Amino acid sequence: MLDAFLKSFMAIFVIMDALGNIPIFYGLNKSFSEQEKKKNIALAVLIAGIVLVIFLFLGNHLLNFFGIRISSFKIAGGIILLILGIEITLGIKFKKDKSETKDLAVVPMGTPLLTGPGVITTVLILVGNYGYWIPLLAGIANLILAFILLRLSGPFLKIFGKQGAEVFSRIMGLIIVAIAVEFVRQGWAAL
Repeated sequence: MLDAFLKSFMAIFVIMDALGNIPIFYGLNKSFSEQEKKKNIALAVLIAGIVLVIFLFLGNHLLNFFGIRISSFKIAGGIILLILGIEITLGIKFKKDKSETKDLAVVPMGTPLLTGPGVITTVLILVGNYGYWIPLLAGIANLILAFILLRLSGPFLKIFGKQGAEVFSRIMGLIIVAIAVEFVRQGWAAL
């Protein structure tokens, strides 16, 4: 059971990539106060948790109900990540008005960054392998870890400085673009 939990935890940890999300969250939250940043992180983790739990227990049923295949879901998530990655990498914004804190925390922070198509797909596979409870506990543990890492991102950013964090953010934006392309490629290949 411990082995199954550790495998589930690591699979979700790698896909969720809380460490890699630190500079992305920084870039998305630059214009907000410290209090708004904390609210964004808390709301993003809450939304990510809700999405994770819904898809963990109802994912296959929801996708079947709407006639959506995982491959189509991957393509849609990949397109959203592609747009986000381009914005971060090039430092441009497709949305002209200033995002409200709650809107930004839901999309893209809560989903697809924390709980996106990769995490959802992974969770659906883990449910098939281990049942509901082990992936649920592994998902909750990852969300708690993501919350802690994102809340403590200030010291991380102080070590690297604003310019270092910006460079790291741009590199992660490029990685997000690559992940997005891979999601679209995998989804397209499965169609």
